[in-house]
Amino acid sequence: MNYLSVEGVGKSYGERTLFADITFGLSKGQKMALVARNGTGKTTLMRLLARLEAPDTGEVVFRKDLQVGFLDQEPALPGEKTIAEVLYEANNERAIALREYEELIARNEEGEALHKALEKMERLNAWDYEARSKEILGKLAIFDTTRKVGILSGGQRKRVALAKLLIDSPDLLVLDDPTYHLDIPMVEWLEYYLSLDLLTVFMVTHDRYFLDRVCDEIIEIDGGGLHRYRGNYSYFLEKRQERQEVLAAEVGKAKSLMKTELEWVRRMPKARGTKSKARLDAFENLRASAGRRVKEDELQLEIKMNRLGGKILELHHLRKAYGDLKIVDDFSYKFKKFDRVGLVGANGAGKTTLINMFLGLEAPDSGKVVQGETVVFGYYRQDGMQFSDDKRVIEVVKEIAEVIPLNKGRKLTASQLLERFLFPSNSHYTYVHKLSGGEKRRLYLLTILMANPNFLILDEPTNDLDILTLNVLEDFLEDYTGCLMIVSHDRYFMDKLVDHLFVLEGNGQVRDFPGHYSHYREWKLVREEEARKQAAAAPKVSTPAKAKSQGPKTKLTYKEKLEFERLETEIESLENRKAELTEALNGGISDHEKIQAIGQELSEVVEALETKSDRWLELSEYA
Repeated sequence: MNYLSVEGVGKSYGERTLFADITFGLSKGQKMALVARNGTGKTTLMRLLARLEAPDTGEVVFRKDLQVGFLDQEPALPGEKTIAEVLYEANNERAIALREYEELIARNEEGEALHKALEKMERLNAWDYEARSKEILGKLAIFDTTRKVGILSGGQRKRVALAKLLIDSPDLLVLDDPTYHLDIPMVEWLEYYLSLDLLTVFMVTHDRYFLDRVCDEIIEIDGGGLHRYRGNYSYFLEKRQERQEVLAAEVGKAKSLMKTELEWVRRMPKARGTKSKARLDAFENLRASAGRRVKEDELQLEIKMNRLGGKILELHHLRKAYGDLKIVDDFSYKFKKFDRVGLVGANGAGKTTLINMFLGLEAPDSGKVVQGETVVFGYYRQDGMQFSDDKRVIEVVKEIAEVIPLNKGRKLTASQLLERFLFPSNSHYTYVHKLSGGEKRRLYLLTILMANPNFLILDEPTNDLDILTLNVLEDFLEDYTGCLMIVSHDRYFMDKLVDHLFVLEGNGQVRDFPGHYSHYREWKLVREEEARKQAAAAPKVSTPAKAKSQGPKTKLTYKEKLEFERLETEIESLENRKAELTEALNGGISDHEKIQAIGQELSEVVEALETKSDRWLELSEYA
């Protein structure tokens, strides 16, 4: 059953044509992804599918009465509404009944109003709808639905918008970067959810494992046209390479033939009537074929790395804590040449604190960090360099250096360096505030590499970069001969580049795991399965006769249901407070007493979170 038909669609802005005569279709149950370089029309095509823009030519046709749900990269949600109002504003009775019930529970109301709400839920069979909603909200860590959308962070708003889409369950999901702002467990759950046979999906994503495991077809915009690959990401890479090789052969053959034809055109008399019109027309077609671009512009990464001495970075018995919350406890390590380390841990576990200690930006409580004399760090921060919006692109580069030395005595001017980083000459005097997110990331990476570092620390470097640019960055980092440390939610990126992991396991323990992230994930799953088997095999505590007579517990009591709802609100509040305290500690506070007070509160919050989360999990078995 055909859900979507895109027929001969084209779109231009002024003299710039993004794409022309694009045609493809999407059938029920199909999962298709769109791949293209930044600036070649991905977002525009997504907006056409979401009916936010109209094509210049052609048409986009959806099946009659089809429900289409669109997830924007930066969702615009009404700030004055609560999360519950946004989630359950769908025009169906079950959603309305669930929202009314949620509001009563949030206000701890009892009596007639709650009784009627429960009756309505039963009558509409809304408990299944609620169970699915609870699963989705729980997996996306959305607990307190009474909060106003206006006070949420960008990542929280993205998760709310995704949850609303999945709860509404439209016929077709159009998703723009659905994994952005999700941690790895959330991404893995979403992989499973979107892989269900009944769902139909069209998406843009930079997460290549996600792409590989969810999608069965990929379309690519390249050179203003569309190319179709009926397979997953691995198949796309193979066939795209074949397509480029075939194109190169065709262009080479056309150029060779064109030389012969060009000589014929020049030899013949000038009067057009004396020449074969058919052969002249063929010559013009041949000229067009020979003029096709075989290889698109690529990001060119090259640095003259400073020499790295024998002593690089040594960590001796590091200890760091905030109150009772231990970040690291007696951790030692000596970095070696070509070390490639991934830093892994839950949000708030202390990854930024650890990096700051490595760089000498924060002092350990005890132990010492010894940096080698030849070490030059390049630190790519997750929040990026804060460029001045009133500066032009070339001014940002020239403030660092007018000329950049390369290997073998070669040099590049600021303009030449920008062109290597895919900033054409006509964009050098563009103001920074007009750059896209991906362009700002590229500019930031350029400023880091200009220092010729021999120890790179990359914190979420893949955000906002398109897949094809990521491949070039990975190739550069694979050949990079300095030390490399990576913090990233991009599992493909980590697996390709790191040899071992520092895993922050909590309570100050840092595990040096020999392998990349997928190895660690498999190892951890095996350990969890063994722990479950041991727990199942453990002797059971005898149950009092009275309890036995009541039979196995199958659902929550009314009182437990209220407790379950309250726990969700309390856990959300504690998570937010934990994030605030962690951010405060990482913000460079110099007052020791204030640090101690924040650390003490943070440890209390973490302890309360563990207790309440355990109870929530216990009750959720019967919810």
